[in-house]
Amino acid sequence: MSSADLLHFLASTLTEPIRDPVWGNVFLSPALERLASSVPFAKLGRIKQLGPAYLVYPGATHTRRAHSIGVFHMARRIASALSAKGQLDFCSREGLQSYLVAALCHDLGHFPYAHSLKELPLEAHEALTARDIRSEPLRSLVLEAGADPEAAAAIVDQDTDDGGNREIRFFRGLLSGVLDPDKLDYLNRDAFFCGVPYGLQDSDFILQRLAVGPGDTLAMEERGLMSVESLLFSKYLMYRSVYWHKGVRSATAMIKKAVLMALNEGILQPENLYGLDDDGFYAKLRGISYPPCALAASVFEGRIYSTVLDISFSELDERHHGLLNLNNRLKAEKELAAEAGKGIGSLDLVIDIPEAISFETDLPVLLDGPERCALPFPQSPTVFTAPVIADFARSLRRIRVFAREGSVDLAAAAMGMFG
Repeated sequence: MSSADLLHFLASTLTEPIRDPVWGNVFLSPALERLASSVPFAKLGRIKQLGPAYLVYPGATHTRRAHSIGVFHMARRIASALSAKGQLDFCSREGLQSYLVAALCHDLGHFPYAHSLKELPLEAHEALTARDIRSEPLRSLVLEAGADPEAAAAIVDQDTDDGGNREIRFFRGLLSGVLDPDKLDYLNRDAFFCGVPYGLQDSDFILQRLAVGPGDTLAMEERGLMSVESLLFSKYLMYRSVYWHKGVRSATAMIKKAVLMALNEGILQPENLYGLDDDGFYAKLRGISYPPCALAASVFEGRIYSTVLDISFSELDERHHGLLNLNNRLKAEKELAAEAGKGIGSLDLVIDIPEAISFETDLPVLLDGPERCALPFPQSPTVFTAPVIADFARSLRRIRVFAREGSVDLAAAAMGMFG
């Protein structure tokens, strides 16, 4: 199908407006509007996008439903921008619709409380999303929207075999990459609702400079290089100020410890946590008579532990590296509590290390000139070289010890163990 036909298709079928505080009117087709009104999609309206971040930033109560609609909007705009340049001639209408459905539904399997449960032994939310898309009632709604449920599921879940399908590979790269619609929405949306300026992006300029590069990958024209730099720096600042703020990390660590211990004891099974919204998650943990679950209850009630140690994480330090294993972390918490003494128990403290963060840079940059040769982003004319990007990631990752009540003895013991 020609790019011009795809552009006309997008303009003529997406006619139903949804008012969004970040992007203004977001237009869906009638069939996509029915999909966005389904019971599984409605659940996303009961899951806060940033989990416990509202305890630090009171405005951060926006939902995954709003974010999903925003991701759809940016996905549509990216497709429109590439179609207007005549670069999507190899795509079909069904393939494009499958991509838009994948963008709209990409978070259907997401757990409550943001990434609090990310490192636990649970199925990836992308796999749960793909399962939902393939199952009723969504399967019929996806078909009504002119999309292929199998293709949409495969675009979301990159562990699914793409069967050598060129469109699935291409649309996967659009949905998850350096300049994907997910980042373009969440950075802007999270900054907006947290009241911070760090995540704001010049989305119009970014869209003007996008192109399809070698091997059907999304690329950026050289004149748009600064937009990639802006996004990388914004991501760094949002992690530093919002996502990994010490208050957010304390709440995250408390919830993670409660769920991990319940899973280890067999009190919770992984399937008990699938398909829950925030209230369901709250009720599930509140309904368990198991002392560690009081940690989660404390977060739900807004009582988070304070910081008693905050130091840089070092991959080269064996004491630090061993803590990446969550069960080793539980053992270290018991040892630290015993070392601190004075009635401190292992449930009175938590050790936190954020998961490794990736600043994706595998984006070809199309250099100006008649040959339009492409360079990997770190080799292009940018200050964001590979060592600089590695330093960004390294500076964000810290070991913190949080405690119900801070004390000089506990702080000294923590520093002695990890400092």
